[in-house]
Amino acid sequence: MIRRDRASLRRFLAPALACAALVAAAGIPEARAAAGDWFRTDHGDVRLVAASDAVGQDGTVRLGLQFRMRKGWKIYWRSPGDAGFPPQPTWSGSANLARADLDWPLPERFTVLGLTTLGYKDEVVLPVTARLLEPGKALSLRATVPYLTCDDICVPYEAKLGLDLPAGAETDTREAALIARFARRVPSRDGESPLAVDGAWLDDAGGRPVLRIAARTDGQFVRPDLIVEGPPGFRFGAPRTELARGGVEATMQLAVTPPAAAGSGPAPPALTGQAITVTLIDRGQAIERGVEVQRGTARAPPAPLAPETQAAPEPFAQPAAFGWRDFAVILALALAGGLILNLMPCVLPVLSIKLLSAVGHGGAEAGRVRAGFLASAAGIVTSFLALASLAVGLKAAGLAVGWGIQFQQPVFILLMAVVVALFAANLWGLFEIALPGAVADAAYRAGEGRHLRAHFAMGAFATLLATPCTAPFLGTAVGFALSRGAAEIYAVFTALGIGLALPYLLVAAAPRLATALPPPGPWMVTLRRLLGLALAGTAVWLLTVLRAQAGLVPALAAGAALTAMVGVLALGRVLRRKPGGLTWGVAALCAILAVALPPQLERLSGGAETAAGDRPAAPRPSGLVRWQAFDPEAIAGHVAAGRVVFVDITAEWCLTCQVNKAVALETRDVARQMNGVGVVAMQGDWTRPDPAIGAFLKRFGRFGIPFDVVFGPAAPDGIALSELLSQREVLGALAAAGGRPAVAGQGR
Repeated sequence: MIRRDRASLRRFLAPALACAALVAAAGIPEARAAAGDWFRTDHGDVRLVAASDAVGQDGTVRLGLQFRMRKGWKIYWRSPGDAGFPPQPTWSGSANLARADLDWPLPERFTVLGLTTLGYKDEVVLPVTARLLEPGKALSLRATVPYLTCDDICVPYEAKLGLDLPAGAETDTREAALIARFARRVPSRDGESPLAVDGAWLDDAGGRPVLRIAARTDGQFVRPDLIVEGPPGFRFGAPRTELARGGVEATMQLAVTPPAAAGSGPAPPALTGQAITVTLIDRGQAIERGVEVQRGTARAPPAPLAPETQAAPEPFAQPAAFGWRDFAVILALALAGGLILNLMPCVLPVLSIKLLSAVGHGGAEAGRVRAGFLASAAGIVTSFLALASLAVGLKAAGLAVGWGIQFQQPVFILLMAVVVALFAANLWGLFEIALPGAVADAAYRAGEGRHLRAHFAMGAFATLLATPCTAPFLGTAVGFALSRGAAEIYAVFTALGIGLALPYLLVAAAPRLATALPPPGPWMVTLRRLLGLALAGTAVWLLTVLRAQAGLVPALAAGAALTAMVGVLALGRVLRRKPGGLTWGVAALCAILAVALPPQLERLSGGAETAAGDRPAAPRPSGLVRWQAFDPEAIAGHVAAGRVVFVDITAEWCLTCQVNKAVALETRDVARQMNGVGVVAMQGDWTRPDPAIGAFLKRFGRFGIPFDVVFGPAAPDGIALSELLSQREVLGALAAAGGRPAVAGQGR
């Protein structure tokens, strides 16, 4: 009986003692040796951390060099770019350390005053693998780490760090997860990866060497990036990416700056035949590969595909040769697109300018009419040439280019709002336009300067307000031009300008179309006031675009400043026959506040609901269709699962987009299909710049919106729709992408 009681007691006490031991172990504080002391400065801190609290028998220890920077300050990657130098630890004074291998997580790219650097902000842990001289024995680490930290200024430091780990059984520390998190960001050097680098070629035929890297992926490139490290002295710019074969292949071009020759010393070394290190990044994954640079412009072929799966090159890939006949077709399309642009909804806000320019010539001499309309046409073509110059400059700088992208900038919106308000005030008779300029100086001396300058300015102004629209044929022409060089861009944009100016040129050729109208009289005053209200409505529309970009408070502030500007001009007109110097001074101050104040208020209020470049979790409810947020990475998965994906790229400033919603997308028949089972409706907002949307448009050779495309099991590469949508076209594309016949009678 006693023996049984003792056995029962042992069975009871054994689990209890084990639980007590676990509780006691849980209460033991973490070993201090898991992290060394902080080296603290005014701009950040650094220390050594370890993934285990002791040294085991496997001969290696996982460590980390942990940096915490103050807000705005950064340190540099192993290849810092155009400036800076990275942390360079030395381990003299350490005991039982054979060597320490430092790894580098993926850096951020920073651009300041045209200089590009690579580094880290906020916090980073550089993983370190310590290899021991004698496994199983204690490790004593002593590190000297010179590094540079920069914000507006740069400050060099030299940190003295230490960490001691005893011998014993290894136990993960609290820092182990932190080290592992940053270790996952280190590019893969071997093993399988969906990313691959096919080769590198140097093309120096144009005078300035360009490095081309050919890459591919198992899925689809989304936002590929590339970092190149070469022989000492060579510098490589940020990559410009051209996708092909539906985003499976990429050709990435980088400007190369070779090291300069020193005086009469030897010439700079050639890059051809030398090894470079390429880090390819996309979709949160990265690989690091060493390749040898070859001479030429060709790309290595990817893994062979079956003939039926091979796709034709995309129109935005490496430009193919074209003949003058093909180029003539493009110019004809540009001319037609510019002409059709006169009928697009974006031109409605400037209808008052066009109407007034025609009515104002009633009863005038034919020569004066011809000169006025030619001046308006010259203003249109000149504006298109200015847009072409802007596109060429942005492209040369490696920045995104597109049709109407100036409306993505709040400052441009504000400047246009000020100009529109001034035009409205002029039509209301608050002041007279007397614009200076060298374009019409000769005519001015002949007595016609003011007349011609006003018409020239109206043509230029009408062009700027018309650019948020994409007309049929215009997208094809602009896409071709922006994928080519400066000569093609200027030629196509000139053709677009001539197309938009054709109605003015027609009146200039046949002045009777304008002189047959009634001569100006008292009725013109009423007409000018009504047309001024139309322009005031345009200013309100511009402020609604600003509200979507910057928020409600900045838009209200801009509206108040514009109202004050017009009010001051009206008061000056009432008190005097025409506004004087004081009136214009106060009005100018209001205009400056209208442009300068909203950006400051945007920063103070935290910006609009969606920051530039960030996509919301879901679009704002906008009608009958249940839109999801634009997610290009998810499209392939939906299609593989048998779903149809409709993608609508829109913007608040795109009036054609709003018309498409009203007449096609947000209609009952289309919404029923969009919201049905097996259909995913995605909407991307390009009101502010978004690199993902820009890359998506470029995949299809498009540089402007609206853009709508449908993917599905029967159309994995997508069916791009026209700029002006109809219900019939949308429903037909949904059916075709799903591999089923369209329902007869649906849509109009």
